[in-house]
Amino acid sequence: MAAVASMNKLKQRGKILIIDDEPEIGWIFSKILGEEGYEITCVQTGKSGLAKLTDNLPDLVFLDLKLPDKDGIHILEEIKKARPGTIVIMITAHETIHTAVAAMKRGAYDYIPKPIPNERLKIIVDKALETQFLSRQLESLSEASAPINKIIGQSEVMQEFFRLIQTVAAHDISVILRGESGTGKELAARAIHSLSIRKDNAFVAIDCATLPDTLVESELFGYEKGAFTGADTSKIGRFEAAEGETVFLDEIGNLTTHMQ
Repeated sequence: MAAVASMNKLKQRGKILIIDDEPEIGWIFSKILGEEGYEITCVQTGKSGLAKLTDNLPDLVFLDLKLPDKDGIHILEEIKKARPGTIVIMITAHETIHTAVAAMKRGAYDYIPKPIPNERLKIIVDKALETQFLSRQLESLSEASAPINKIIGQSEVMQEFFRLIQTVAAHDISVILRGESGTGKELAARAIHSLSIRKDNAFVAIDCATLPDTLVESELFGYEKGAFTGADTSKIGRFEAAEGETVFLDEIGNLTTHMQ
């Protein structure tokens, strides 16, 4: 009940900025997300978007890669420079390998192609803002503490858990974190990342719950132009985009056994 209440409060105060030169995109996003309780602001140029970033202090920004006055990647860099904690999700009708990699390397939370199914849009926004909300709560506990110390616990079991995290982080291996939803698997994953040799690189979280079975393979591994009907361009996979970084497959148990 407490988690539900927290998310409801988050929706009431959550601010979303949409920077896209297509008015219909702003209208659709405003309708779908406005009904969910978010405060929506729409602009059609990069310059206006940067101005709203300061005026409105949005929690999340949907940013088109192609804008009439500025390149979307440049705007992304400006946003992350001005407000590093702001979540930026890139949207594009013409995804390319170059822009996808550039966006993720420069701090984009995700990139999604148009058109975006209504239900998937809601899930993406809820998950992104919930992650941000939890991260801010943890940061407020102790700005100076080590990442592993942000996981609270004094029992013998928790102390053993901390030692296990430190042991695992010292090795370049894959790790499976098991536990019920809400028990802190992502916190543990971030702690492992922060103690690993990749700590200075990005932590890339992929929410498997939002990936339909038919899209999992292409999302994670990508595909080459002409690989199947409709593959007009090559698409880079999440794994390749995150080369040298830490990838966290959140809720992998939601995938079918075959896909796992």
